[in-house]
Parts: sequence; structure tokens; C-alpha cells
Amino acid sequence: MADYTVNNLREVEDSAPKFGMAPDMQARFASRDMELSESGVSLQRLAPGATQPFGHHHHRQEELYVVVDGGGRVKLDDDLVELRAWDAVRVPPGVTRAFSAGPEGLEFLAFGAPAGDDPAADVDMTPGWWDGA
Repeated sequence: MADYTVNNLREVEDSAPKFGMAPDMQARFASRDMELSESGVSLQRLAPGATQPFGHHHHRQEELYVVVDGGGRVKLDDDLVELRAWDAVRVPPGVTRAFSAGPEGLEFLAFGAPAGDDPAADVDMTPGWWDGA
């Protein structure tokens, strides 16, 4: 029998409530549920008009974001980029990013890869980095 894992990303635990970010944000980090060891994936949703309450950047990890529904903007350092369904955005290490939803909300997949033994050590969070303007 082949070795594989199947999960519905919408059924993965939503981490946003335990960090006080619900109902404006959903964050379903599926790497553990999917038994991933060489990559990572999450499904994230922002309510209409909501902006992530933090920016973040990685020291070594590159990430890829794919908008699957709705639209909005992403702030990449000082640049604002408009997004719509099926846009893909590659973000290299060192670039701070945050997302803001348009009037229909914003849903996206985030793909990355572990950067060392302690993935938390690779990320810096900046609360209130972008006000969504």
C-alpha cells in the first residue's frame, strides 16, 4: 500500500480563535495534519475589509501564496500589490508581508518549507505592521 495522507483543509483546526484573531481571520496550518516533513501548507481567510494584525518575514524560508477566492492586497515591504483569484505571489526571505482583504474577503493558500530544526526561529512577527491603508 502506498504511503500518503489526505485531509480536507477546511477541516483542519482554525488557529485564529486561540490567538484572538477570529472572526476576521481564519488560519488553518495543515503541515502536521498532512504529516509534512519537507514542506508546509496553510489555508487562510480574511473577512471582507479585514487586514492581518501583524506582518512577518522569514530569515531563510521562501513562501508562495495563491489566492483561491476573493481579492485584496498584499504589502511586501513598502510595495502594495493588488490581488485577485488565482494570483500567485512568491516572497523571498527577508521581505515583510501582510494581507488585506477587499470587499469580498480574501482566501489564500500559503506554501513554504521548514528552514532548519526550529521553524519558529526563522520567523519575525511585527504586530500592527500595516494598518491596511
